[in-house]
Amino acid sequence: MRIVALVPGGIGDQILFFPTLDDLKRIYPDAQIDVVVEPRSKAAYRVSKSVHEVVPFDYQDRNSLADWANLVGKLRDREYDVAITTNNSWPKGLILWLTGIPIRIGFQADAGFFLTNTVPVKTEQYLAYMYHDLLKGLGIQSPCPELTVNVPKSDIDWATQEQIRLGIKETGYVLIYGGSGYCDSPKGQARIYPAKSWSQIIQNFQEKQPDLPLVVAGGPNDEAFIKSLLSLVPNIKVSSPDDMGKLAAMIAGANLMLCTHGPALHLGVGVQTYTIALFGPTEPEKLLPQSDKFLGLKSPTGQTKDIAPATVLQKVWGE
Repeated sequence: MRIVALVPGGIGDQILFFPTLDDLKRIYPDAQIDVVVEPRSKAAYRVSKSVHEVVPFDYQDRNSLADWANLVGKLRDREYDVAITTNNSWPKGLILWLTGIPIRIGFQADAGFFLTNTVPVKTEQYLAYMYHDLLKGLGIQSPCPELTVNVPKSDIDWATQEQIRLGIKETGYVLIYGGSGYCDSPKGQARIYPAKSWSQIIQNFQEKQPDLPLVVAGGPNDEAFIKSLLSLVPNIKVSSPDDMGKLAAMIAGANLMLCTHGPALHLGVGVQTYTIALFGPTEPEKLLPQSDKFLGLKSPTGQTKDIAPATVLQKVWGE
């Protein structure tokens, strides 16, 4: 069986789709599963164990008819048996219909008449569960598995050497991910928690747990954020993992992660690291599964920057 999934959205959307892909691979172990994703999101699949090929296509770009025709041609040539789309707006539904793929699955929406199998969309639940509901279009009724990521051994080895470099291999550490380097949404800047607020949290940690190192992880384009934080807390340790695998490996080694809304929080779920995530307008229940390991703090104003450091610290220390 050949299966293709059209998954628009950022890196976080891709990681939240992993349980659906993993369940497909479990049920159809010999299937070839491909995904069509935006170029900015291709990096997520470094930590996926179920995908055969990633096909880049910029859903957000102002594509010409020739671009869409090229995508239709690619999908037709590969002779897929099943197509699944997480966003079946009418253009995407039309594209799938034009491919001639015999089984086309998506949520019930305006483009439903282009699809062969539709399922109700339940937006109020954890997004990974919502995506997994799409498998009901194949008659699969199993519960959604836990989100997991597959970290390459080379990235685990890198993280081990990084921990040795930072002098934290034997002590453990708290990881802070507060920038927007891997947050590929245009709203990324709005999700940043101010360096001044992070510095208050870090200083409180250093007072209460002076022997527990804190590490700030930065992604691409986080230089200004890291520089600002270092000016406030000069003795902070800094790590710069340059891909999803290395970031996941650093998160996996942490005792606790504090982060903002972005891919890091989904990787934290995937490696089962205790995580406290700060949210602006988004409801935490939609992006975190119910678990004692994962806690979401929602801003009272809808702006991440307005979460008081004291509120974060109360959750950290259980006060």
